Parts: sequence; C-alpha cells; structure tokens
Amino acid sequence: MSENQELTQRVEKALDMIRPALRMDGGDIELVEVTGDGVVRVRLQGACVGCPSAAITLQAGVEATLKEQVPEVVRVENVPTMF
Repeated sequence: MSENQELTQRVEKALDMIRPALRMDGGDIELVEVTGDGVVRVRLQGACVGCPSAAITLQAGVEATLKEQVPEVVRVENVPTMF
C-alpha cells in the first residue's frame, strides 16, 4: 500500500466519525482527493450544499477533526458539486 493510500484510508476513517452529525441535519460529505501535500478535497452533499453554515462546518468541524485525527492534513477544501 502506498503512503498516499494509507493517508487516504486514515482520512476516510476520520470522515466516518463526522458523518453521523452531518446526516442528522440531512447532509453528508464525500472524499474527493487527498493530495501529497496534505490537502483534503471534499464535496458537501445533501442539505449541506448551499447551507449558510457550510463554511463554518467545513472549517470548525471537518477540518479541525481531520487535523486532530490525521496530523498530516494541512487544509480542507470543498469541491462544489457540478450540475
């Protein structure tokens, strides 16, 4: 298993800790990519799309949890859904 695959698995496991809270509010989160330099790209889904609090959730909730659980994470970015 490559180093990036192992990092991706650890990020996915941390996201699994966050998902129940998002799902309680009708939302979810999808892992799009983990870059080699520690940037995690995610896509908010469901009620999280367009929610006025989405940016706060992403920074204070998702990014904080990921940095705590996976110290290699330096930043979390939302990749908007394309229609």
